[in-house]
Amino acid sequence: MGFGSKNEMVSFLELGIDDRILKALEDRCYKFATSIQKELIPAMFSGADIMAGAQTGTGKTAGFTIPILQELSKNFVDGRHYLKAVIIVPTRELAKQVAESVEAYGKYLPLKSMVLYGGANLTSQANRLKSGVDIVVATSGRLLEHINQKNINLESVDYLVLDEADTILDMGFLYEVSKIISHLPQRRQNVLISATLSGSVKRLAQQILTKPKLIEVDSMGTTASLVDQVVYPVEKDKKLELLSYIIGSRNYRQVLVFARKKEVADDVTKELNLSGLKTLVIHGGRSSGERSRALDGFKSGNIRVLVATDIAARGLDIPNLEVVINYDIPHVTNDYIHRIGRTGRAGSNGLAITLISPNEMVALKDVERVMGKAIKKVMLDDYAPKLELKQKGARQTTKEYKKADGAFGKKRKKSTTFSKTKKRKTTKRDGFKVFDAKKEKENKRKDNRKSRK
Repeated sequence: MGFGSKNEMVSFLELGIDDRILKALEDRCYKFATSIQKELIPAMFSGADIMAGAQTGTGKTAGFTIPILQELSKNFVDGRHYLKAVIIVPTRELAKQVAESVEAYGKYLPLKSMVLYGGANLTSQANRLKSGVDIVVATSGRLLEHINQKNINLESVDYLVLDEADTILDMGFLYEVSKIISHLPQRRQNVLISATLSGSVKRLAQQILTKPKLIEVDSMGTTASLVDQVVYPVEKDKKLELLSYIIGSRNYRQVLVFARKKEVADDVTKELNLSGLKTLVIHGGRSSGERSRALDGFKSGNIRVLVATDIAARGLDIPNLEVVINYDIPHVTNDYIHRIGRTGRAGSNGLAITLISPNEMVALKDVERVMGKAIKKVMLDDYAPKLELKQKGARQTTKEYKKADGAFGKKRKKSTTFSKTKKRKTTKRDGFKVFDAKKEKENKRKDNRKSRK
């Protein structure tokens, strides 16, 4: 956080941040604001509704948590803790990460915060809520559970933040969010944070925001320039072997591997462990405790490889992570950029490797189109596909259309000449020709008989 050219650098002190928060930021060696923080922090202080877009790893969390902490601490009455801010996130990993940031930036403030997510004990959470909190970071499903059980009251909330709003929509949580909003007071500051400002995100903004300030800095279309990207074409049945070879031969000490499906993630984890690479997995089928232990082990360096599905693409913040490997292309094209955004964070360099089989070439083209550039491809001996990879799908010219494969394989060519051995199909006209020939012969016979007489 806080990297940039000298001409662009703005200190947190210049942004009017409270001394106690400045001290907490200094503890984490944060002195200068990022591009999104320079825009977002003053906008938050203005009290206006906000729609902000910035790519992952740019410091959006600090951009909205710091102003909330500062404003709540100004009006804090000693000993009175009641809910004033709600931050909704799509996954439990992201919930933990945001809650940790709130705790870290507010460590010298008298405010209390807590995190709510599924998989944790509901009663324990309810008891802590009753003791009084100022800020709640929550997944929508678990927060709605507490609302329905009357464990939490939202009537005094001044701030509502939807973090990673595009993922909230992609994961189908719009109904839950709408139900939560119905329990909130009309007067509040609404903040919608997203890596992409897609059409669905803008429609959501129209529903919940009033005359919002639009902030867009380094959004999804501009991938982090510090991430070096490379694609390795490989036969599908050799992917696991190539994955193990790349990690082992290059001696990568900390690698995050993404897979589309839980079953694939489990298979990859099993094979990497058999190869001698200490590996754990996190996905929706694992308990909260298992996912936490796997992530903590990876961050501490006890685990060399962490395999994850896209459910974890938004919530993982691993300091100094150098390598991300896409075992396959994600179902949702935009998730590719969220995956590689786990590396190259806060001014550090990163490497994103993608293993691509021939049947994924169309998906790769979709990724390149979203990013606005082609990704470098490297062929490795013994692993590259035997046949040259051809793009399937859209064609640019008539000649290309005729040469290229279709989306479902080769187009059958229509023959323009009849085979010599194949009998031509008869028609109704052929029947008349036979009838006319017979009639002509009979007429000749009659004429011959008349002439003889």
